[in-house]
Amino acid sequence: MNPTGYREVPERGAGLVCSWTAALPAGAEPFVQRVVPDGCVDVIWSAGGIHVAGPDTGPMPAAVRPGAEIVAVRFGPGAAPPVLGVPADALRDGRGPLRELWGGAAEALADAVAGAGSLEERRAVLVAGVRARAAVAEPVDPLVPAILAGVAGRSVPEVADAVGLGERQLRRRSLAAFGYGPKTLQRVLRFQRALGLARSGVALADVATAAGYADQAHLSNEVRALAGEPVRALL
Repeated sequence: MNPTGYREVPERGAGLVCSWTAALPAGAEPFVQRVVPDGCVDVIWSAGGIHVAGPDTGPMPAAVRPGAEIVAVRFGPGAAPPVLGVPADALRDGRGPLRELWGGAAEALADAVAGAGSLEERRAVLVAGVRARAAVAEPVDPLVPAILAGVAGRSVPEVADAVGLGERQLRRRSLAAFGYGPKTLQRVLRFQRALGLARSGVALADVATAAGYADQAHLSNEVRALAGEPVRALL
């Protein structure tokens, strides 16, 4: 079910993984989308302005009202803090106005997006504005790629050893970059791998093995914990 016509456009560079659009016809029923943890940060424009959706640790309902139009950009895990100007753990499980981070620049960007004609033009304006900001931002923490690669298949102590940090230092760097400690980051990324496999048609027992769960029951428990509902209902 996709009543909002949600559509993603792949993006490259500036730490972005995609931009996206959604719109609910004026005569439609209100719609609530279940947003589940993915380690990403979204910058989202709607008629009310631009807000930031931080990295989540559990399911978050996103209400879409009839007549609403939405455009957004999505930063990959670890990429948003330099552009937004705050560590990721300051945004965790939060939804707040971009103006609190960018001040007048956020208001100017919101006005520019609102002044564009079509939904696609608004998306393009938002993407350009975020890319311009990213071009003058500090670089992403250089350990981000190594931490992401490490937590995919190693224990937290092994990741710490691999990147040359103590476990406490790794946790501090991970919180600032991703909004999560390394163990939570590992759970979220494994959950997303499992969803991707399940959506492609892989049987759940095989998904559990391929994604790194102990068994299908472990997969089911983790999906309930992170998404708030059973895996089959989520799919």
